[in-house]
Amino acid sequence: MKHIIVPIDFSKESLNGLRLAIIFANQLKSNIQMVYVQRVVSDMGRIGLEEEHKTAIQNFDKLVEEYSSKLHDGQALSYIIKKGKVYREVVNQAEAFEDTTIICSTHGASGFEEFFIGSNAFKIVSATESPVITIRHGSVPHEVKKIVMPIDITSDTRQKVPITAEIAKAFGAEVHIVAVSSIQTDEVVTKLNAYTKQINEYLKGYDIAFKTASLTGDNITDITIEYALDINADLISI
Repeated sequence: MKHIIVPIDFSKESLNGLRLAIIFANQLKSNIQMVYVQRVVSDMGRIGLEEEHKTAIQNFDKLVEEYSSKLHDGQALSYIIKKGKVYREVVNQAEAFEDTTIICSTHGASGFEEFFIGSNAFKIVSATESPVITIRHGSVPHEVKKIVMPIDITSDTRQKVPITAEIAKAFGAEVHIVAVSSIQTDEVVTKLNAYTKQINEYLKGYDIAFKTASLTGDNITDITIEYALDINADLISI
């Protein structure tokens, strides 16, 4: 996680992504690059695009001035302005670097539409192999102390373990390994127990604190969120 890409449309909500990126950058010693994407065609033609570009530069310069001092160890805070589809240009920019994470708000305005998670954020998650960290509107956590990591019976459920461990190690966070299922059969229980044991050993190897739990319910999303709320978690790894 040497580079963090943050989509920005200058709305108040989209800046939550930048604030969260600052917190992660300070723990992981990462550089941050903000990305603004112009539409290829402006309602006002070429002049409109030029004015939008100038305004974006002015806004970015203000953000760099305001937030650079919040980075503790001299990491770089930069920006780039691109043209095209928001999700595709954000993913392309992330793939221009190695060891990149995308951090974005799920709500924005203007170029990112009113409900970002319903369109661009979901497309970003689907279009990249890089980790994506999203934050909803509201307050930004100042630290990450508890991470909920739900584990199901799918073969790829453990793919998130290394990146979750890296975040947990950086923040000194406790990982809650939660085996989730909609039914409890011998086959399901055996597989979940095996996965949980493997993850336990992995986290022990990195000296990461963890707890385990098992949840069964009709809606895995709901029971995971309820568990996260019950323990006052800061992050859910999916």
